[in-house]
Amino acid sequence: MVLLTLLAVVVFGIMQLRNLFAVVILGGVYSFLMASVMVVLDAVDVAMTEASVGAGVSTVLMLATLYLTKTQETAPIHTPLLPLFVAVGTGVALVVGTFALPLFGEADTPANTHIAPYYLENSQRDTLAINVVTAVLASYRGFDTLGEVTVIFTAGIAVLMLLKGKRDVKPGPKRRRVRR
Repeated sequence: MVLLTLLAVVVFGIMQLRNLFAVVILGGVYSFLMASVMVVLDAVDVAMTEASVGAGVSTVLMLATLYLTKTQETAPIHTPLLPLFVAVGTGVALVVGTFALPLFGEADTPANTHIAPYYLENSQRDTLAINVVTAVLASYRGFDTLGEVTVIFTAGIAVLMLLKGKRDVKPGPKRRRVRR
């Protein structure tokens, strides 16, 4: 409960601030807190990814982008009613969708009765991987993992293109090529 309360406090802080540097730092704090939540949930692999990508790389890229842009957010010229309506509508749809899920810890769910036993029995034969987790991530979920890597790569390229476009290039004296 402490971590979830801290997450809520950080989100409200992000919503209230107009100083983009403080928003980037609070975004890094949010990612670190989410990594801590994942550790509590025994998802250490997800926690390590969140800590390195969310709190580490994303914060550094945002700070680098912020270095080349303004540090204060401009005042909005419209009311935030439409984004608020979309966010509330999405939240309601997600909560309503959870009513169709099986109860937490139920043993007779499709994932526990069909999928997990198949992976445990056939992963070494299907993928030639000794470790079941590696077989699931690299082979059974290979397209999903490839999609995640593609999204991260594309985002990185987009940030690099944005950073390159804002660089001030001062024309200097022309240099002559010297032939050897």
